[in-house]
Amino acid sequence: MAEKVTSVQVAARAGVSQSAVSRVFTPGASVSKDTARKVREAADALGYRPNVLARSLITGRSRIIGLVVAYLENYFYPVALERLSNALQERGYHILIFMAPNSTENVEQVMQELLDYQVDGIITASVAMSNDLSSRCASAGIPVVMFNRGQDDPRLSEVTSDNIAGGRKVADFLIKAGHRRIAHIAGWSGSSTGRDRALGFSERLAQEGMEPVGVIDGMYDRETAADAARQLMSRREKPDAIFVGNDHMAFAVMDALRFELKVRVPEDVSVVGYDDVPMADWPSYQLTTLRQPVNRMVSTTVDTLLGSIEDGDRTPHKIRIDGPLIVRESSRKPEGWNK
Repeated sequence: MAEKVTSVQVAARAGVSQSAVSRVFTPGASVSKDTARKVREAADALGYRPNVLARSLITGRSRIIGLVVAYLENYFYPVALERLSNALQERGYHILIFMAPNSTENVEQVMQELLDYQVDGIITASVAMSNDLSSRCASAGIPVVMFNRGQDDPRLSEVTSDNIAGGRKVADFLIKAGHRRIAHIAGWSGSSTGRDRALGFSERLAQEGMEPVGVIDGMYDRETAADAARQLMSRREKPDAIFVGNDHMAFAVMDALRFELKVRVPEDVSVVGYDDVPMADWPSYQLTTLRQPVNRMVSTTVDTLLGSIEDGDRTPHKIRIDGPLIVRESSRKPEGWNK
């Protein structure tokens, strides 16, 4: 087996100090362009690769961030995770992605693995944290930021869209479009996002003396949402508009309405979603939806997490970011609408 090349050999070949070699391979470290070029050329010629794990033992930082996500069926999460990964890599961090479907046992196991990897920080995407897990992370000095999910725990930072305001915007739009029989296929009631969107939606209807003609928990699941649409359209008082808790479910609702129940969208029923994933703009859907400002959510999440890593005494924040309603062809528009 060939002998492993060391940083000392790279330094000798490049004509620089060993500390200069270390700085070149340390993200964010100060080093001149000329020195970096000479070191990298020498490293390539010798086949040198820095030992990231060894460095972490010296610095006490692994520069690894754990990303925990419950599921990827919802098209919002592959987009968000790609941007989170890119943003963290630009800041010199490596990414470990773990799947943890929402159950106490699954999350406990994954979080223990992340703690074993000695990650510098954790981002959870639509994953709930138990009080015990929060305590263990706090005790280990590992900051946690919840992305697109919140919970009542002062030890955790969270970054979401303003889901209550988003629900209100959807209700306001449908009211102004003349709808009076408005139903809601909600997101999972066990999630803060599902509850907050439903709350904002119902509060705005109540301001007009209205209430939903039906509310069914869609569980953030396609088939559950499609079945909810079937139930709503089988009632005596059929809805003339349906607000669906996310785009992933809204696509299933539109498919069930149009191809199975032969209901015209939006002539018979308007459909509005939440997220604005790329598929929402496809010609086959043209879904009106509340856009989650994913770029701002990602940058805020990364800034919050890395700020907490640098300053362990930083107070956790609960951040809500407002997003716009994107109006397309799946919904009737208010008279004179020109936005």
